[in-house]
Amino acid sequence: MPANVDVHDIAPYLKEDEAEAFRRALDFSAEAHSGQFRKGGDPYITHPLAVTTILASWRMDIQTLVAALLHDVMEDTGVTRTQLTSHFGASVADLVDGVTKLDKLHFENKAQAQAENFRKMLLAMARDIRVVLIKLADRLHNMRTLAAMSDEQKQRIATETLDIYAPIANRLGLNALYHELQDLCFQNLHPTRFRVLDKAITASRGDRMEVIDKIRDSVVAKLKECRIEAEVSGREKHLYSIYRKMQEKHLAFTEVFDIYGFRVIVNDIPSCYLALGALHSLFKPIPGKFKDYIAISKANGYQSLHTTLFGPFGAPVEVQIRTQEMHRLADAGVASHWLYKTGESRLSEAQKKTHQWLQSLLDIQADSRDSVEFLEHIKVDLFPDEVYVFTPKGAIMAMPRRATAVDFAYSVHTDIGNHCVATKINGEYMPLSTPLKNGDRVEIVTSESARPNPTWIHFAVTGKARAHIRAALKHVHLNESVALGRQLLGQALRALGGHPEDIDAARWEPLLKESGRSQDDILADIGLGKRLGVVVARQLLAKDGDAALKRAPGPMYIRGAEGVAVRLAKCCRPIPGDPILGQIKKEQGLIIHTHDCPQVAHYRDDPDKWVDVEWASDIDKAFDVNIKITAVNRRGVLAKVASGISAEGSNIDDVHMEEESDNYTNLYFTVQVQNHVHLGRLIRALRGLEEVVRVSRLKGGSEGRQRNIV
Repeated sequence: MPANVDVHDIAPYLKEDEAEAFRRALDFSAEAHSGQFRKGGDPYITHPLAVTTILASWRMDIQTLVAALLHDVMEDTGVTRTQLTSHFGASVADLVDGVTKLDKLHFENKAQAQAENFRKMLLAMARDIRVVLIKLADRLHNMRTLAAMSDEQKQRIATETLDIYAPIANRLGLNALYHELQDLCFQNLHPTRFRVLDKAITASRGDRMEVIDKIRDSVVAKLKECRIEAEVSGREKHLYSIYRKMQEKHLAFTEVFDIYGFRVIVNDIPSCYLALGALHSLFKPIPGKFKDYIAISKANGYQSLHTTLFGPFGAPVEVQIRTQEMHRLADAGVASHWLYKTGESRLSEAQKKTHQWLQSLLDIQADSRDSVEFLEHIKVDLFPDEVYVFTPKGAIMAMPRRATAVDFAYSVHTDIGNHCVATKINGEYMPLSTPLKNGDRVEIVTSESARPNPTWIHFAVTGKARAHIRAALKHVHLNESVALGRQLLGQALRALGGHPEDIDAARWEPLLKESGRSQDDILADIGLGKRLGVVVARQLLAKDGDAALKRAPGPMYIRGAEGVAVRLAKCCRPIPGDPILGQIKKEQGLIIHTHDCPQVAHYRDDPDKWVDVEWASDIDKAFDVNIKITAVNRRGVLAKVASGISAEGSNIDDVHMEEESDNYTNLYFTVQVQNHVHLGRLIRALRGLEEVVRVSRLKGGSEGRQRNIV
């Protein structure tokens, strides 16, 4: 064991057999890291020892301490997981593996590699909370010793810590760690600002402390008068908190009055509210600045009463009121009583919330396409700015600020989110995109036939909602692509003289074996334009020789509501009645154009690039079309034209104007029509208006780069 290291100085709570395990792990780590040095020149063993000391201050168990001593041996030395298992057991080996980076794997870029590291760490954390506690202690010591790094490394590590590790510490209720990480990041990201602010606080500390002492004496006297036993202490706000307040509210340092606050520790919950009343009778409370985190605790289990008062000198005074147990949890979070150590029935409310959040990471991972997307989802859940809403039965749910009814639906249950169609907020029907506010009572209306809408992804906030929406859309897209691919393949088979019903499993088997894909995968590839249907058809018919074209394939019928695998081109906006053709576009599926669309002119001579399509006869859907109206520049002309469009049973989706001359104005409308006949009737009606000079249909977008007169 390295000299001058006394186990009981680091972790005095360990039993003798545990202290012996600690000594063995320290010796093993020291030998493994022998000859290695940190950037600052210290022997490398000083780092795992410092990390272990931090964890011991949280009174972590012996397995965690041993894993902390060994946390870098798999990454930086030749030690294997098998060796760790044989020397220290599978549990310690699992913990070490959970915090080991993935540097030996190859990724497309640094962002993906970093995201994969976080994904592994967080999923290991979901299985055992001690993994992330080791990782957080490791990051804290690295931040404390960042001076030896280059400026570029300081910026990268500090940014990463501020974005991910500090929010995780906060999410787990490790309050002291959270604030220290923030201040260390601030010091390394903005060293000059840090020094200036630190100097300003030091210079003003004497005057401020005199004021704080006077306020503290008044608070103590008032509580004593009300016979409330309490410990009252003044506290100085952390540098990063002050800096962030100055940035957000555009304040100078001299304008930030609430740099100091008070913490009142009482014996029980009733005393918290009694103390609150006493303080409100001593100093006037500032409206809107009271938060009851006892009745409704934060997602990380934090409980306290927060109030801001008008102090005796006009400066706001922040006060936190809590019990001793709440205070212990506020500083140590889940580390104060880690989850693995107790049965589910004995879990505190804070531990249950943490456990639920950790399990939700597994759900998000299952529905994320890759590590970068997973990291994007969980970042939202790491920031604790919350609103509290009620279910119809009165249960309280914490949601991130700006969360919508869709987020609420998915937080209740995935099936409710996937099938929601409407929401009632405080008894009134509201859009699903409505942001939730504190105290809202939210009810979700569902339908078994409903499916997630692609637009939801634009306003969903929580990682769980976004992951499930994307997964559902991906599934729908896949099904639609398979259906389209089956149609395109059938068309190609008929063109070669075959018939879809004749293609049995025996015909498919050689192709599936050669490609290593399933039948649905190949059909989806055809639907997405990744494979040509005619090529697959020839492979399926190969044993019949080169089949001659016996008859032209039947056309594919388009209804305009096939889904994302079949889309109407925006360049020409085809409508029923227009001659059309289908362009197979890689990764996008089948795009329907008008025959005369210039975008596909060069494809018409290549039959492998387009599909014969026709409009179905039973279409019941409105289609967007762009029209340009030149009208006399006269007051009320827009309203008159809009009224004329409405009178013909068309909806207006978009409109904008541009002045052609002093006498004429061009009006550009995107309107909805049923078919070519409906459009012709609409244009004839508009031409009949006194103010209208001419009407034309636009192809090539609403700016009218190409025009067809109807």
